[in-house]
Amino acid sequence: MRVALVHDWLTGMRGGEKVLDALCELYPAAEIFTLVHVRGSVSARIESRPIHTSFVQRLPQAATAYRWYLPLFPAAIEQFDLDGFDLVISSSHCAAKSAIARGRARHISYCHSPMRYAWDQFDAYFGRERVGALANRWVYRPVLARLARWDAATAYRPHRFIANSRHVAGRIERYYNRQATTVYPPADTAFFHPAATPPESHFLIVSALVPYKRIELAIDACARARATLRIVGDGPARADLERRAGAHVEFVGRASDEQIREEYRRAAAVLLPGEEDFGIVPVEAQACGTPVVALGRGGSLETVIDGETGILVPEPTADAFAAALNRAARTRFDRGRLRANAERFSRERHLRRMQDVIEETLAAPAGQRW
Repeated sequence: MRVALVHDWLTGMRGGEKVLDALCELYPAAEIFTLVHVRGSVSARIESRPIHTSFVQRLPQAATAYRWYLPLFPAAIEQFDLDGFDLVISSSHCAAKSAIARGRARHISYCHSPMRYAWDQFDAYFGRERVGALANRWVYRPVLARLARWDAATAYRPHRFIANSRHVAGRIERYYNRQATTVYPPADTAFFHPAATPPESHFLIVSALVPYKRIELAIDACARARATLRIVGDGPARADLERRAGAHVEFVGRASDEQIREEYRRAAAVLLPGEEDFGIVPVEAQACGTPVVALGRGGSLETVIDGETGILVPEPTADAFAAALNRAARTRFDRGRLRANAERFSRERHLRRMQDVIEETLAAPAGQRW
């Protein structure tokens, strides 16, 4: 059986790429199709596969500024030649789910999220304060409106949707009018595990520094709680966040997996101030025996148990998070309970569940859609 794996872009090992890596383990002979590939940015398992890129790869500064070519993504994803493949699996948070499977090939889309900026997070990416009033009204709004229409119109293409959380399954139903089977993404609970040393008193964020992560809430909350915050990660919002932060915040920048594991182990708690579709960071933190203080919305409701493995914050305000930080400091968390909760999202469970869903889809009558 010939298998094609379609992924939006390969520019780093985030949650979506970890799902792709697991798919490469399930299908060692699979070929990969992606809009843009930055060599060396993903795992050795992914890099070893035949990787086909779109015409976006050849455009100026595509490796770093590929998001500026967003209006071209529909044409780019549809130009992939998937003839001759028996199974197409798209790993999608943008355009990959709209790849066209030919003939009798089955197309299963693992959806990390319907296109955020085209649907319900436009202002977080392209609000007036970020791109200016004229660009907001005359450039980005009409472009993203067209993308939303295209995204909805092509939602029939996959035979089956798999969602990375029940929260995302609800968004798939709302925006695509399709049902989805939930299979949680894989967390490397073998690599992320507790250390014998006791944690320190500071809090931690591990995140891409982008607007929808709401990291400014954590900065302000730690200031109110007179707590120290370490921020691991980089991204386009870093300069704005550094200007906002005081002496209580340290920006670590990019870090290796080994460094991130050590950061998890040292922190009093990991903060998640934004609404996540799933959120792999809370699971990795709990696997290391570290509790999580997270906004009580989205994927956090499925990964964090309030009062047992962390604190769920009722509203996205600095005052609410500051109160939650104080509550976390007073709570005694059981490392064994934290670890057991994280094991629900292990790579082994993900692989078994994915294989079951894929085999069920292949055994169904040709043309059946879920």
